[in-house]
This record gives sequence, structure tokens and C-alpha cells, in this order.
Amino acid sequence: MALKKDVDLNSVIAKPLTLKVHSDYIAAYGENKEDYEYCMTEYLRMSGIYWGLTAMALMGELDRMNKDEVLQFVRSCQDPVSGGISSSPGHDPHLLYTLSALQILSIYDEKLSDQEQDKVVNYIKSLQQPSGSFIGDKWGEEDTRFSFCAVACLSLIGRLNDIDVEKATEFVVSCMNFDGGFGSRPGSESHAGLIYCCVGYFSVVGRLDLVDADTLGWWLCERQLPSGGLNGRPEKLPDVCYSWWVLASLSMLGRLHWVDKQKLCTFISACQDSEGGFADRPGNMPDPFHTLFGLAALSLLGESTLQVVDPTYCMPKSVINKLRLSPQRLDVS
Repeated sequence: MALKKDVDLNSVIAKPLTLKVHSDYIAAYGENKEDYEYCMTEYLRMSGIYWGLTAMALMGELDRMNKDEVLQFVRSCQDPVSGGISSSPGHDPHLLYTLSALQILSIYDEKLSDQEQDKVVNYIKSLQQPSGSFIGDKWGEEDTRFSFCAVACLSLIGRLNDIDVEKATEFVVSCMNFDGGFGSRPGSESHAGLIYCCVGYFSVVGRLDLVDADTLGWWLCERQLPSGGLNGRPEKLPDVCYSWWVLASLSMLGRLHWVDKQKLCTFISACQDSEGGFADRPGNMPDPFHTLFGLAALSLLGESTLQVVDPTYCMPKSVINKLRLSPQRLDVS
């Protein structure tokens, strides 16, 4: 029997975008600190706050979040020895959570002290390898995700030149495949999430010219299935989060018009839960991760009730414009 490769939207009733229930959902998420799901997600809490905070910012509801509590939490997660930032107090610092923390601070227009900033920079520098790649933390996992995290972190605080950008770029280029895509390491399979990280890397350092935009754009637009949804690689089901990874990459490459926007909007809207939030696919349970990326994708598609999102940083473009990032960054969206 053939495996199912798409979802059937024929029986799904089209849903209008209901920002009120989505903002209520995010505002209520995590209020009960004894909730099982809240306790079990401690290992990714910093990113969870970034997902929820950014979703609220895109909906124009940032004031509903407890700013003082959020900022206190972020600062409590910086490791005093390494300078890196962790998912929660007592956890090991990691590049992923360091980026989430800096994105949160940027959304609130909060600055690290010079000492805090120097510690973050030294932590990121310590993770660059002789090949130019980055490991995520002291345990040594090497991945193109961390190349993006490193340059995104440093660009947000204006310290991009503190690492060897040329070597870092050589490593990311070495991960390019014959189909124009990128994997986690040289020779690894192309994957939409990792493509976003690599294209985002080139966007931050101003080297989008190193990408084969037409070949990669074709691979990306082929991720759209008859339902309108996008998958992360061939023969996989569509998922709302790939609406972001694929669309953001196409946007940075100037190829956003290569997908059927109306069909994708219909798929994303079908993934809304009536009580708030977005799921990965219609009928599944919502979560903050898919809620952010569903909203961010709709913003890229031109949804006028949402703030305009920046395709490189997945933050409101107004925040990025206010930061006045280094001109090394190139945005052709």
C-alpha cells in the first residue's frame, strides 16, 4: 500500500485568521507553572519564549506579555563562566538559546552591558572550529544551524567581525549540494530547515551571490504539494513550520512568487485550532512553535493584519530596521 504523502483538505472548512484567539492562546501558555507540558519543556524554554513573544509582536499584542519577567529570565540564563546563554537556569549554554535570548532582547530594545556582551562574543568565538564551522555547545555537535546562529547573534549586537567570517563562509559553501540545497554538513541531504539556515547565513554576511538562486529556488518551490502545504524534503508530509523555512528562503532569494500563495494560505489557515494556536497539520494539537511559523509565513504572504516579518531573522522588520544592522547584510526579499 502506498504511503500517504499529503493531507486532504476537501473535508476541512476554510477558517478566517482569528488573531484574538491566537493571542489569547499565547498569553495563557505557561501561566500555570505546574502544568505537565510546561515542566517537560524546560529544556527549550528560552526558544519557547522567543516563539511566543515574536508571535505576539507580529500580532501587535506584545504588551500582553510580562516584559519584566521575561527580561529577568533571560539574564538569569547567562552562564557566568562561558558567557553563553542556556534554555533555563541550571542548563548548559548553547548557541540556539543564545540566539533566542538575543532576539528577545532585540524585540524589547534591551541592550546587554558591555561586560555581558563581551562574554557572549567570547563564547561564540570559542565554538568556531578550524574548518570555519561552529559547534552548538561544549559537547561538540557540528551543524550549519550553528553557523547561522553564530552570525545572527553577532550581527544583532554589532560584533560580526569578531569571528573568522571568511572561514565560516567557506564551510557553509562546502555544504552546498548538486540540487542547490544545503545539509547539516558536507555531503548531507538537502533539507528545507537547513537551507533556511544557510541562506540566512549568506544573507547576514552579505554573500547571497554564492547561492545558485534558480536551482535552489526550483528545489524549494517543488516542496509545495497539491494541498498547498510545503514539506521539508521529498516524499514527506506538509508541515506549517516549512511554510516558514521554505518561504523565508525564497524571499531572501527573491523567488517568493514561485509558489502558489493562495493555496499555501488556505493550508496554513486550515491548521488553526478553534481555541487558538496553529498545529503542524489540520486537526492536530497546536503549539507555540507552529503558531509563530504559521503567522510568520502568513506575514511573508502579505497578510495585512500582521506586522511585516523579516525573512532572515524571523522578527518584526521594524525591529531589524531599528537595529540598523551592519551593511554587510544583504536582503533581496
